[in-house]
Amino acid sequence: MNKALKIVVLAKQVPDTRNMGEEAMTAEGTVNRAALPAIFNPDDLKALELALRLKDERIGSTVYVWTMGPLRAADIIRDAMFRGADGGYLLTDRRFAGSDTLATSYALSCALRKIGADVVVAGRQAIDGDTAQVGPQVAGWLGLPQVTYAEEVEKINESSFVVRRRLERGIERVECPLPMLLTVNSSAAEVRPQNAMLMMKYKYAVSPSEVAAEPEALNAKMASQREYLNIVEWTADDVDCEMSILGLAGSPTKVKGVEAVVFQDKQVRSLTSSDEDINQLMVELIASHTLG
Repeated sequence: MNKALKIVVLAKQVPDTRNMGEEAMTAEGTVNRAALPAIFNPDDLKALELALRLKDERIGSTVYVWTMGPLRAADIIRDAMFRGADGGYLLTDRRFAGSDTLATSYALSCALRKIGADVVVAGRQAIDGDTAQVGPQVAGWLGLPQVTYAEEVEKINESSFVVRRRLERGIERVECPLPMLLTVNSSAAEVRPQNAMLMMKYKYAVSPSEVAAEPEALNAKMASQREYLNIVEWTADDVDCEMSILGLAGSPTKVKGVEAVVFQDKQVRSLTSSDEDINQLMVELIASHTLG
């Protein structure tokens, strides 16, 4: 009999850096998060879809979304629930502020160690950092085997998965034992749309901080009567972390400088196919550090 899987998706709420103008950058050249809408990280949506397909394949399996961030990050947990996730955990604490990938992965690994999982799934990278480090680092902290650049789980065995990886020069199929961690490539299947029935079921899902802010709101009252509407909220104290490894103090990465390259919506040029036009464009891109 096939065993039900306990699946965890690591997800991040990020500023939408895909369409940036001048107002999206600060004078120091960093992203002005207040000027950009917050969205579900695109690669993490691909990870969610892969997790939901595993759930569909193994009856009785559960999918929970873990996210670390400010209180508003509960929005992506609700989004995931509208698509088929069973619930979510919000890891939020001012002591996490300033975390680089190492401190972030440490905090997430502490949380995962408490709840356990058969499969941890994460997007390959976040669009606000592009480091692709957090997933592999979480696997390192937990001592889990990992498969990166995953595109699809082709076969689910009793104690292992056969995974297709999308590499630069082709594909690779690997078999990995459970428990395991997968990082999902952007070439994986698109996430399924939000489901109308699930939206009706979970539209009042709420975190404890949101209840505390508006205790008389309808969602607060509904959550007190229906356990499945409660988004779990944990702080650093709940996950038994070593405090010296958290936040800015536990982040060895130091930014030496930032150079912003911003394209304006109306900066449109028409080029011919002549070598002269192409060479001139390359010179300009290199001079502005867009290339090189």
